[in-house]
Amino acid sequence: MSVIHQIFPAADAGPLSTEQLERLYAYPDDRTRVCVNFVSSADGAVEVEGRSAGLSTPPDRAVLDLGTDLADVVLVAAGTATAEGFTGVKHTDRMDDRRRRFGLSALPSTAVVTSSGKSLDPSAPVLTDTLVPTLVLTCESVPADLRGRWTDAGAEVVLTGDGSVDLAVAIAALTERGLRRINCMGGPALFGSLAEAGLVDEFRLTLAPFLVSGEAGRIARGAGMDPARLELVSVVTGDDTLLMRYRVRAAPSV
Repeated sequence: MSVIHQIFPAADAGPLSTEQLERLYAYPDDRTRVCVNFVSSADGAVEVEGRSAGLSTPPDRAVLDLGTDLADVVLVAAGTATAEGFTGVKHTDRMDDRRRRFGLSALPSTAVVTSSGKSLDPSAPVLTDTLVPTLVLTCESVPADLRGRWTDAGAEVVLTGDGSVDLAVAIAALTERGLRRINCMGGPALFGSLAEAGLVDEFRLTLAPFLVSGEAGRIARGAGMDPARLELVSVVTGDDTLLMRYRVRAAPSV
């Protein structure tokens, strides 16, 4: 991988060491923080042949690794976990070293969101191929027998609503478990719902050097919302890839 350079803020411009990149992407430890990660092609596509992996570049993967390595929990929609072949987070020497240096637990947890249960088969690797029990954030309307099969597969089922997942309740449930550094890996519907609920603190966008065209979707979708103002926090680049961090500004009080 080519050297990653910071280009914004201008005062901090220059090549970044691994340690400097870690500090740039570290989570603050004083409160719950939801960081959402997405990669998009230069023409706005969110996937190639149904998966985001076709858009990823080495700098994007480095930043994605940081998001997970330094998180308390990886938050993902059930459909995305299935489509992308998610498992629970596994040990690597890189991760173990980072988590030790940052004073974190041995491994981050994984939390899967599903309101219907239809896209989360009890045999899914995100439930069965894990070292830490996966949290399934779901609701009362999901059949009890399906919830029982998730439990039998090793998951912890957390009810966070009646007919659909209440994301504010879900985030509170993670916080109650000490899982405050929340790394959301999508998909678009979960991102849109989190944004509409005012629950996104930081948005991490990779602009990948590809043109895709076609019918690929956008990185967020949902019922719609008044535009949320973003504040650019940092921009780094490498291998023709732009990696941006935005802080989501709080809505002005009425």
